[in-house]
Amino acid sequence: MTSIAVIGPGAIGGTVAAWLAQDATLDVMVCARTPFDDLRIETPNGVITAKPEVLLDPAKAKVVDWVLVTTKTYDVDSTKPWLDRLVGGKTRVAIVQNGVEQVRLFQHLVPAERLLPVVINLPAVRTSPGRIAYGRRGVIAVPAGPDGEDFVALFAKTEIAAAAYADFVSQAWIKLCGNCISVVPALTLRATGPVWSEDLEAIVRGLVEECAAVGRAEGAVISQAVVEDAVNNSRNMAEGSKGGSLHADRLAGNRMEVDARNGVIVRLGEKLGIPTPMNRVLVTLLAASGSPWVAGS
Repeated sequence: MTSIAVIGPGAIGGTVAAWLAQDATLDVMVCARTPFDDLRIETPNGVITAKPEVLLDPAKAKVVDWVLVTTKTYDVDSTKPWLDRLVGGKTRVAIVQNGVEQVRLFQHLVPAERLLPVVINLPAVRTSPGRIAYGRRGVIAVPAGPDGEDFVALFAKTEIAAAAYADFVSQAWIKLCGNCISVVPALTLRATGPVWSEDLEAIVRGLVEECAAVGRAEGAVISQAVVEDAVNNSRNMAEGSKGGSLHADRLAGNRMEVDARNGVIVRLGEKLGIPTPMNRVLVTLLAASGSPWVAGS
């Protein structure tokens, strides 16, 4: 039996843990701050439930085959007590987080060769500990190779479509091209569709074009169609849409993953000599709004 520990059972972590727990060949535990009895996930095809072991104290954790880190990017160092207990000589650590710097953020905690970056697209919302809902099936991308293929195999009995890609870099940057737009509704507290204008489109397009330019310089293959799709998705965002986790976190007064979404574009743009004025301005404005956020990692 393959043992798996999921650190951070929020919307993504809880959903992933619940789906993996449907497979009797997998022994799933979750590492949490808040206790809960079970997981109940509302999916497009009905409700699934699971009752994994819930650990609150890292001292009680034991070495596992796989660790899945699904915390926010600003909580990296908080995972150290768990990783110190869960990671053994053969443990592999999958970093399921936003952005394009999964390995860089964790290589001071786990040797880089043991880390597997994971990109997930799953619009899930946690309503309370252990209670999560999502409206469409999730998609996972990992780098090709033995670790990636083994990770994909873990999801064989789930409704989350996992695949390994030889060009994982492009997959990560393509997702970021869509995610970087979330800074706009986080600032305006409005869905972009109902207030769409030529000026707003110029802002949104600027964010995505800058992201694509930096991604291409980093080796990603990003077609112009990716840019247009991201702009069109923003143009069609309906009234009442949450506008992504940045928007939701600002409304809730939580810290926001601005650095992983937009700050990284600015930082890498500086390094590569690529101007990123639109991302820089909106990151600065969001910081000036008084909302909690993280300037860097």
